[in-house]
Amino acid sequence: MAKDRHRTVAVTGIVLALVAALFAAIPAGAVPPREPRKAAAGPVDLTKSTAQWIDRATVAVPEGGEGATATRLVADPDGELAVRDGELTGSGAEFVLREIPGGLSPAQRAKFPHLAAYTAYEVEGRDRDRVADALTGQVILTQHAADGTLVTATGVQAQGVLDDLYAARATQAELGPVFRRGEVTLSVWAPTAQSVSLELGVEQGSLAMERDGASGVWSLTGPKRWTGKTYRYVVKVWSPSARAVVTNKVTDPYSLGLTADSTRSIAVDLDAKSLAPHGWSTLRKPKAVPLSDARIQELHIRDFSASDRTAEARHRGTYLAFTDTRSKGSRHLGKLARAGTSYVHLLPAFDIATIPEREADQQSPDCDLASYAADSDKQQECVGAVAADDAYNWGYDPYHYTVPEGSYATDPEGTRRTVEFRKMVVALNGQGLRAVMDVVYNHTAASGQDPKSVLDRIVPGYYHRLLADGTVANSTCCAGTAPENAMMGKLVVDSLVTWARQYKVDGFRFDLMGHHPKANILAVRKALDALTPEKDGVDGKRIILYGEGWNFGEVADDARFVQATQKNMAGTGIATFSDRARDAVRGGGPFDEDPGVQGFASGLYTDPNSSKANGTEAEQKARLLHYQDLIKVGLTGNLAAYTFTDSSGRRVKGSDVDYNGAPAGYAAAPGDAVAYADAHDNETLFDALAFKLPASTSAADRARMQVVALATATLSQGPALSQAGTDLLRSKSLDRNSYDSGDWFNALHWDCRDGNGFGRGLPPAADNKAKWPYAKLLLTSVRVGCADIRRTSAAYRDLLRIRTTEPAFRQRTTADVQRTLSFPLSGREETPGVITLRAGGLVVVINATPDTREQRVRAVAGQAYALHQVQAKGADPIVKSARYEESSGIFTVPGRTVAVFSRNVH
Repeated sequence: MAKDRHRTVAVTGIVLALVAALFAAIPAGAVPPREPRKAAAGPVDLTKSTAQWIDRATVAVPEGGEGATATRLVADPDGELAVRDGELTGSGAEFVLREIPGGLSPAQRAKFPHLAAYTAYEVEGRDRDRVADALTGQVILTQHAADGTLVTATGVQAQGVLDDLYAARATQAELGPVFRRGEVTLSVWAPTAQSVSLELGVEQGSLAMERDGASGVWSLTGPKRWTGKTYRYVVKVWSPSARAVVTNKVTDPYSLGLTADSTRSIAVDLDAKSLAPHGWSTLRKPKAVPLSDARIQELHIRDFSASDRTAEARHRGTYLAFTDTRSKGSRHLGKLARAGTSYVHLLPAFDIATIPEREADQQSPDCDLASYAADSDKQQECVGAVAADDAYNWGYDPYHYTVPEGSYATDPEGTRRTVEFRKMVVALNGQGLRAVMDVVYNHTAASGQDPKSVLDRIVPGYYHRLLADGTVANSTCCAGTAPENAMMGKLVVDSLVTWARQYKVDGFRFDLMGHHPKANILAVRKALDALTPEKDGVDGKRIILYGEGWNFGEVADDARFVQATQKNMAGTGIATFSDRARDAVRGGGPFDEDPGVQGFASGLYTDPNSSKANGTEAEQKARLLHYQDLIKVGLTGNLAAYTFTDSSGRRVKGSDVDYNGAPAGYAAAPGDAVAYADAHDNETLFDALAFKLPASTSAADRARMQVVALATATLSQGPALSQAGTDLLRSKSLDRNSYDSGDWFNALHWDCRDGNGFGRGLPPAADNKAKWPYAKLLLTSVRVGCADIRRTSAAYRDLLRIRTTEPAFRQRTTADVQRTLSFPLSGREETPGVITLRAGGLVVVINATPDTREQRVRAVAGQAYALHQVQAKGADPIVKSARYEESSGIFTVPGRTVAVFSRNVH
């Protein structure tokens, strides 16, 4: 996720009054002058838009307007309607509205559930032919009392009526640049625009575009020589945020190419042979791994190589670094691929709004950062001073959705970014890794008349989700989009199909997917499924989809539509991240005031720290056992219907286990939930454990607890994700939100001699200052060395090999998991800090305690088990001391160790 912005709205207005009887006599299209009257107390405010025109026949209005006897819409193409001294001034066409008894129809309430309690008004039949014209200017709703007093004056939201008028045809249109039969057609959807022209090239004038009345699409076709030309649209349109009719010069929302810093679009033909790097047309994909088996490495493109001295200097921080096959970063990815990692999930790589794309314009900290103390506040101060203008950002601030980011190219000008992105995909695929893109269609970096606002300067008030007063929702951090509106939903689908077809991306991870309608995400799935190798060069059915299914904000609890949330996406084959086991493993939650709240892998009860937030010994034990139940649900793939004995001795389903008032288990099948112990958001796993483990914990034990935590996701049913570098004990010096913290805090250290990133100074104050008192004590005392880092990575890769080679971890249905998986020692006598899992012919013991533990599994007594050959031959000497006594069925496992025993000695 990204960071915050916002804006305000205001308008100009018109005198309209007369007694109710007089309104009927007013000729259509005129608003007569009248003697001024003082307005009664009521919603007279044209800076807000509280009325909603939901289809050509219906306007929905919230409660209010007491005493009103006449309701009208007034439309002015010049945008000069205003309220002065309590009266409307100006002139415009009017639409008489009739209140509909009973309000909105059942179908309308189903489509607009958040408007269910609104009063409904009908647009008279004879006026409906004028609706399209009215929407090209300012539209307000007025209500007057019988004596002519103005009681309501407000702007009108028009998303619904625009969809009603245009969506059927517009959703079928080909937008952006289209190349066919030697011609180039440029098309943009701008139904409310009064005019649109094409500014082609830098020196040429504007060319008038033609409007299709049925779709609201403006188009212009030109000769083949337009290919490669820069262009912008010149759009004359009413802007609520500017309170005026404005003329915007704006780039194409469907851009396929951009100049540096996104100042102009480029008419790029992505099918051109000149844009196909070597091996592109004959690219052989690694064997497709289904989502239910995916093991995913999350990686930021710049992090991958910016600090890797073994990558070519000119490639560092760019797409091309992935082609440096001999760099330490590439070699490490190769090791992970051979161990079982199947996908690399790239943080946002579309055009980003907050990074200067030319290297010459990028600033660097003007300090000797390495000279400061491990607990100094100077590093973050120096990094913060240039954060707005450096080369770094996670990228959750979209500018153009379907063009690769220019700062990751060796030259941001022109089409090199396209070629180099494709080279990156070829390189990853060549290592046996399929590529996932992190996509952020739930918000934009800006809205209104902001220079970096694209969508809202073409169709103001449509592409963004508006709150009840007409302001843009920003619960996602920024200007929230509205994929429930047909053309925003279409943009999402069209953009993803382009990434799949033209860039051969193998999967997509949706940021804040819960802010999308479920129907929109399913439409994406349907569109991708239709792609075939013969027709499109890719097999769309093999493309995986997953995302953040969090439930919050103005859309929470399906307030506006059925959301793409955890519970709603179950059974769709599209996965959501599961926070259940994550929190249980780490302890507490991401937003605890005291970061010392412990969990299963951080010593709760079995190795307590000094934090009073953990409670009494009895409270710690009870919470630890409940955490173990949450982790067990996670190990099943977060299945709702899976039954087991919980720590209280009850037979429960996964959905019966409580997670902060919600069901822990919500998945219908393995593959519905993504397991993870850390990701780019919040502290890295190493940093979280640094806060939570006792301060005296040795470096070797910190490394072992890292493996314990990783095992809970790695050995789960269904997909699992880990942040790049987590197997190398990656630290961001305790930064919980490093989205703009620069290379200094985000660097990936592939060479253990460079450390792991811990102790690089106090993390940036904006998101971390409250934790500085805790951090200062740690940054000078916690250290890990090469032996710890190498052993952690090797142990993690051993677990990956076991997970990807043992069929027991790859079940397809709830029934399969129920039959194959069990927790034989669950119940009242369960060992705190130890989870024992039986999976087919395997027994897994996850011992998070500091001490050796014995786990007696009576059901396997007399059967031959031995430490799995991967671990028996692996790099961890301690796990090799784990043993099994056949006669008693006792498995003995050292402290802070994950041991996998196999019934069949390989």
